[in-house]
Amino acid sequence: MQLVQDKQEVTEIMADEIMHQDIIPLYAADIQDQLKKQFAYLSGGRGGDGCPVITFPDYPAFSEIPEKEFQNVLTYLTSIPSLRDAGIGFILVIDRRQDKWTSVKASILRIAASFPGNLQLVLVLRPTGFFHRALSDIAFRFNKDELKMKVPIIMLGSVSELQSYIDKTQLTEDLGGTLDYCHNRWLSRRTAIEGFAQKVKQTAQILQSFGTELAETELPNDVQSTSSLLATHTEKKDKMKEDIRVAVEQGDDILGSITKPVTENPDYKLNQDQLDNQTTVERLLAQLHETETAFDEFWMKHQQKLEQCLRLRNFEQNFREVKAALDIVSERLSAFTDVGNSRSHVEHILKDLANFKEKSDETVTKAKMLASERDAFIQSNHYAVDSIIPKCSELHHLCDAFTTEIERRRKLLNKSLELHDLLEKSMKWCDEGIYLLASQPVDKCQSQDGAESALQEIEKFLDTGAGNKIKELNKIYEEYAHILNEDLKDHVQKVFQKQESMEEMFQKRQVSLKKLAAKQTRPVQPVAPRPEAFVKSPCTSPGLQRENVSNSESSALRRVNYRKAKSETTELHQSRGGSTMDDEENLAVLRQHVMNELIETERAYVEELLCVLEGYAAEMDNPLMAHLIPPELQNKKDILFGNMEEIYHFHNRIFLRELETYVEYPELVGRCFLDQMEDFQIYEKYCQNKPRSESLWRQFSDSVFFQECQRKLDHKLSLDSYLLKPVQRITKYQLLLKEMLKYSKNCEGAEDLQEALTSILGILKAVNDSMHQIAITGYDGNLNELGKLLMQGSFNVWTDHKKGHTKVKDLARFKPMQRHLFLHEKAVLFCKKREENGEGYEKAPSYSYKHSLNMAAVGITENVKGDAKKFEIWYNAREEVYIVQAPTPEVKATWVNEIRKVLTSQLQACREASQHRTLEQTQSLPLPLPASSCASPSRNHIRNTKKMEEKKADLTSLEGCGTTVAPKYPEKGKGWAKPSHSLDASEENDGWSSAEEALNSSDAEEEGAGGAGEIKLTPGKYTVVTDYDKGVSEEFTVKSGDLVQLIREGEDGLWFVKNLSSGREGWIPASNLLMLIGNSKSAQSLSSSESGTASSNLSTSSSCSDSCNVSSTSFSDIKG
Repeated sequence: MQLVQDKQEVTEIMADEIMHQDIIPLYAADIQDQLKKQFAYLSGGRGGDGCPVITFPDYPAFSEIPEKEFQNVLTYLTSIPSLRDAGIGFILVIDRRQDKWTSVKASILRIAASFPGNLQLVLVLRPTGFFHRALSDIAFRFNKDELKMKVPIIMLGSVSELQSYIDKTQLTEDLGGTLDYCHNRWLSRRTAIEGFAQKVKQTAQILQSFGTELAETELPNDVQSTSSLLATHTEKKDKMKEDIRVAVEQGDDILGSITKPVTENPDYKLNQDQLDNQTTVERLLAQLHETETAFDEFWMKHQQKLEQCLRLRNFEQNFREVKAALDIVSERLSAFTDVGNSRSHVEHILKDLANFKEKSDETVTKAKMLASERDAFIQSNHYAVDSIIPKCSELHHLCDAFTTEIERRRKLLNKSLELHDLLEKSMKWCDEGIYLLASQPVDKCQSQDGAESALQEIEKFLDTGAGNKIKELNKIYEEYAHILNEDLKDHVQKVFQKQESMEEMFQKRQVSLKKLAAKQTRPVQPVAPRPEAFVKSPCTSPGLQRENVSNSESSALRRVNYRKAKSETTELHQSRGGSTMDDEENLAVLRQHVMNELIETERAYVEELLCVLEGYAAEMDNPLMAHLIPPELQNKKDILFGNMEEIYHFHNRIFLRELETYVEYPELVGRCFLDQMEDFQIYEKYCQNKPRSESLWRQFSDSVFFQECQRKLDHKLSLDSYLLKPVQRITKYQLLLKEMLKYSKNCEGAEDLQEALTSILGILKAVNDSMHQIAITGYDGNLNELGKLLMQGSFNVWTDHKKGHTKVKDLARFKPMQRHLFLHEKAVLFCKKREENGEGYEKAPSYSYKHSLNMAAVGITENVKGDAKKFEIWYNAREEVYIVQAPTPEVKATWVNEIRKVLTSQLQACREASQHRTLEQTQSLPLPLPASSCASPSRNHIRNTKKMEEKKADLTSLEGCGTTVAPKYPEKGKGWAKPSHSLDASEENDGWSSAEEALNSSDAEEEGAGGAGEIKLTPGKYTVVTDYDKGVSEEFTVKSGDLVQLIREGEDGLWFVKNLSSGREGWIPASNLLMLIGNSKSAQSLSSSESGTASSNLSTSSSCSDSCNVSSTSFSDIKG
């Protein structure tokens, strides 16, 4: 490197020509104190031939100078002149005018022994005293041999004699000369020059080290490291430049101080030492400038390389990001494979494609801009241009490929749009033709003029088909072959078949009208056909019967049979009166109209769902839209949209395709609904989530995110209107089915249509019931554990409890409570309806849970005297009686029938469990019991119970079961009410209960009476039957109906009791406790896990299967 070479030159110059530091490493700063003694100095004077003059002034303590100091000073002084001047030799001027001869002799001997340089002449100013002067002359002659040196020693008596050897201008003032010399100034300047030389040397070494570091630095592989390295090196370079600047300033200051006398007085002459100092400093400054220049050149190259590296790393990083973005948009573009199944769908896809292109243009533009940097890299002679050019070429290729592909997709979609326009024109033309046929009045066509007028209408309409109908199917297939997938091809075939069918209907109508328009030769008296002349509806097909085959097979079978029956009946119609034929044709047209409306609205519905899912739901996951979404709305897509995606997939993949297979057989469409009826249950989940969705929408309806989505979709209505579509759609089906059923009364598919209508209405009822159910508040248990919700409604309710106070009983009979009842398979819930608040779905009422009854211990009395709208629900053999008044007798009948079904199904389940137990005991083989012996029965059970009801029509009551099912549900007030398990028999003879009587009433009463005096208290939970406020603790009180727990028995007949209703605890005497709990049985026996700890005297409940095992009394045997 040039920089390193320059540094080496600087070092050599400094070492050889300036200070000879390779020989003598002494500096003025090191011996500054010794030099300040001034026992010897280099004044700068020169002899005749340019020999440097070293002066030894009169120094009284010369002999006391330590030898080390003496040698250091002489060595340093002899090292200052240049090599050329020092090689000539030094002239020593020894001033001993004020000294003694003995001291002169000693000084000369010491100097001769210690002088390190070459000597040319030694001039000694001898003592000026008479005695010492004479003595020195004599002594010098006798001691000349002893003082003999390599150079002559001249003893001088005066300064004037000295000036004969050395010019006066080269002698200092103390020696009678005119040479300007200041020892302190000389010492300060020598220290500065040497300090500057050291500074130059250090700077050169630092620059050399830094240059080596830069040369050995490896280029990083990432932007951040490269940028950091460039900043670090630049910072170091700036510090180096600052050090050089300071050194230059220092040298300039020294040079200025040397030349200052000349500057101030042009006639001033610098002595040789001053001239040498000036030359030395100028040379040091020149070398410093050269070193700085070399370093700057090297730094420019290094900086350029680092900057090129940084630019390369930025390019590589941008390349990776842009290529990844291009890969993403290319992958998304590849998803645009759908050519659409309708015009609106294609328009939606085209709009999505345009939006996608608009969003991706930014990525493509970035890629093109990055690729365009190729020329800039080449022009700047970048060291890595060979690796950059292929990447730029790749970006150009990817951009061109993306642009070409997106244009190809757009052309395909435009072609699809063109095809769908043609198909829609054809379908619209067919619909208009069908409407035309349906709108022609049959009675007016019976006349010749009416028939001719109708013919003209038909011919005029057929003339409009030239630009609307599909002419050749093969040409369509050929022209649009590159976009025709299987679904679209089927759609084209169906439209063409519809067109052909419509044209065939027109031809038949033309033939019929032409016959009527022909001139009649004689009048025809219209005669009403005889009743037996009427034939069955053309829709009737004796060959169509339900079979247990798959949906596709049964659908195909029905359509084949239907086509056969239709062809057979067509011939019948042609032989019958024209009026009947026209009526059937009109009904067929109306059915086809309803079917078209069903399919078209279904397609529009699917399109709207897709539009919402892609335009709103998918955008919530789009990173480019994330900044528009409020933080509170993030991660709440499932709440806002519910299971809309599930609904969309069901309709798009299954239901719409199935509907389209019935387009030619609209009267059979009921079977399509029945086959998919289970899937319609998904609407219940959507409707249950709707209140939460609408509440969330109202919070963020003004969000910029929704406004931007609406703008992109070009929707006039906001999102909430589209979120209501599923609710509107499920209610629309029953209207369309009613219309179809009205026009298909005598068709083969009428029964399926009626069943489908009933099923859809059942789904709507279940959805409505579930909307009420989710509004229940205060219930601590899981409502799903109560089984299916069967009924719900508002009633007036009176209560009548045996264990209540007389005043409460009397008051309850006159003042009804407004309660909303929810009938489940396993329980009936009593709730209080709250005020309707809020907006939209929040206007729906809420229901505050009060209590519930386990259906395993429920009975009913169907008729209450004095009111046909009342019935009774009683609990635990009428311990609790609820008189329920329905709004109408019809509502009452519906509820009573539904409750009866639940009770009889439970009875049937218990009997089956009992039969299993009997069979197990007989055969000694373990038989599996049902998962829940009192669970909801299967359909077979329901059929059996229905048959039993029909056979036992005279049955009016069932007695309460002495042993009831132990419910494993929450406590009363928190979940299900817990029965008190009274052994009293039913007080009415027209009641229904699901439990069978394990023991006859008289036996049960005797057991209860006999065991009353022997009751022994045991730890457990009991229900209090009377108030008590006389406990050992004044704060402990219990009231009738409270649930208490007996914890442990203490001394003196006291029991420690906890009131579970109030949470308080206290001691109660055992005698008072027996009165408080009466015949109440321990609730501990209700749990199968705790039954082992309860007393046998207090545990009277058992499972339903156990009770059924005890008694196998037949249904008729239980009758009152």
